[in-house]
Amino acid sequence: MLTKLVILDRDGVINFDSAQYIKSPAEWKPIPGSLEAIARLNQSGYRVVVATNQSGLGRGLFEMDTLNAIHEKMHKALFAVGGRLDAIYYCPHAADSDCECRKPRPGMFKRIGETLNANLKGVPAIGDSLRDLQACAAVGCQPMLVHTGKGEKTRADGNLPEGTLEFADLAAAVDHILRPKKK
Repeated sequence: MLTKLVILDRDGVINFDSAQYIKSPAEWKPIPGSLEAIARLNQSGYRVVVATNQSGLGRGLFEMDTLNAIHEKMHKALFAVGGRLDAIYYCPHAADSDCECRKPRPGMFKRIGETLNANLKGVPAIGDSLRDLQACAAVGCQPMLVHTGKGEKTRADGNLPEGTLEFADLAAAVDHILRPKKK
């Protein structure tokens, strides 16, 4: 049986993204319908975790307490609509770092599988960039591209992992996940 788990990227999937990074709680703004979509997953028995590259930390654009404040705002906004995140995993390293956790490398996903004691094969993983999809595909997750954030550009650039599913936004992806499966 599939593990009832969904892995989400943050910027461009849950909240609007910025080329200048999300550097403060004031800059964190949810994409319409995304928080409610997470709540629907929770209400259907899914654990929902976030896997996000946060190179702004490594670049010195913001401090750890700021990242915590951004995530606190996200948790409170989710709670207000009946949703929650089970965990947030992040890579704090700059893009030029040689770490295993920065997507497109699969280290963050491997850690999710280990800490949640979950088999990631077939687990929906939703992102808006090629690196999100590459990292999840490397561990056997089901890659799902949303067209929000960088999604339209990612789609246009092509080279998506085999079997990538595409959706307008997180709400549409969640509709697909929660659709009754044919026996």
